[in-house]
Amino acid sequence: MALEGFDAHDHSACITGALDLAEQQCIERGLRFTPVRKRVLQFLLEDHRAMGAYEILERLREEGLGSQPPVAYRALDFLTKQGFAHRIEGLNAFIACTSLKDGHTPAFLICRACKRVLEAESDPRGGTLAQAARATGFVIEKAVREAVGLCPTCAAESAPA
Repeated sequence: MALEGFDAHDHSACITGALDLAEQQCIERGLRFTPVRKRVLQFLLEDHRAMGAYEILERLREEGLGSQPPVAYRALDFLTKQGFAHRIEGLNAFIACTSLKDGHTPAFLICRACKRVLEAESDPRGGTLAQAARATGFVIEKAVREAVGLCPTCAAESAPA
């Protein structure tokens, strides 16, 4: 068992299921799920942690799939536009989407120690941000929510004995 975000799960089934779903959605949308796009998504799924574009580029280079930055950036652009990955603003990095349903609004819990990232659901229509927007007549179209802290494992390891 590996960790999904912060919980144990069947990691190989997780990766296979997500890749199969992304491939099926590409077929339904009439899009090409190229080997580079698929491999980049697989990298993002492997550790459930955010990865920077240059780290992804280095892994692509090692596998002979490209050595120029546009290769990685084009794949990441495709994956984020299709909702298969998200950009973690605070880390300037990317993570695979764990909820491939349309219209969801993720929030990210980022462990500052091990760098794992948990994707959680967020509702931009509720909470204090939505209240402030409603009070001023502002219409929220997109909200990015990121919290940095310690995952349960790292918190337990750093707790005084």
